[in-house]
Amino acid sequence: MANITPIGDKILLKRLAAEAKTKGGIVLPEAAKEKPKEGEVIELGCGRLLDDGKRAPFTVQKGDRVIFSSYAGTEVKIDGEEYLILSEDEILVIVK
Repeated sequence: MANITPIGDKILLKRLAAEAKTKGGIVLPEAAKEKPKEGEVIELGCGRLLDDGKRAPFTVQKGDRVIFSSYAGTEVKIDGEEYLILSEDEILVIVK
């Protein structure tokens, strides 16, 4: 992957793979798969700029598995790989 650093409070993440089967065992065709709302944090910006000029630390860290809102972020393709760039406030939970 190219050397990429998000700006400000932006986060670069990679979506996790979509499920190929339902819980009942039905195999889903590619067109029926829903894009997952779960991903892994790849890179962090420098943090949100506060009124006093300092940067707010991130709640998430590189490698964290997170769930984000449905229409969050901007999809980008870098070196043939698909990523999502979003703000920290679009992340809903950290999966442990």
